[in-house]
Amino acid sequence: MDVGLFDEVNRFAVATPWLHAAVTGYAAFGVVLFAAIMLAGWWYARRTSEADRVAAAVLAPVATLLAVAVNQPFVSAFHEARPYTSHPDILVLATRSTDFSFPSDHSVMAGAAAAALWFVSRRLGLVTAVAALAMGFSRIYIAAHYPHDVLVGLLLGAVVAVLVVLLARPFTTRLVTATGRTALRPLVTAEPPTPPGPVVAAAGRERTPPEDTGR
Repeated sequence: MDVGLFDEVNRFAVATPWLHAAVTGYAAFGVVLFAAIMLAGWWYARRTSEADRVAAAVLAPVATLLAVAVNQPFVSAFHEARPYTSHPDILVLATRSTDFSFPSDHSVMAGAAAAALWFVSRRLGLVTAVAALAMGFSRIYIAAHYPHDVLVGLLLGAVVAVLVVLLARPFTTRLVTATGRTALRPLVTAEPPTPPGPVVAAAGRERTPPEDTGR
């Protein structure tokens, strides 16, 4: 069934040469889009001045990199050949490489980014999820991966990212709050520092200047 679905996508690729440049470009360089979305997530969280959102935005790239790192032992353990190695007669748009196919690193990255950004903004998480699905499809379209490589990669990335954010967000939130009291405050909030309040007398009332009587 998985190979059958791969063949269907490959036939679609053969029938849509006008899509080749766009899909190949996204499959190779779509990571730049995810980086831009993460930057937008940080900017959005900073403007809300909500420490937990800012913490999630800070953790999003960390969780994504950790997810890709966690994937490496699985790639080495399964040793699954690329589709173009096992099926020499298919259309190949991917740059051929000698590394392994399962799970897809690009899909792990995309799934992790979408899951992590969900904690920053539901809307931003949904947009990233659509971009992640497009990334997964593009990797099949260019014949770099089978569908199960992509599906497992998306799920693995999402699971790792959710665990990282849930476990690290409490500490990171406290760190963000502490940073807001330092010279680095603009990195975690768009709100200006709270101005000092009026001088208060010992009796607890605001001290007012003496009235000018003109004498």
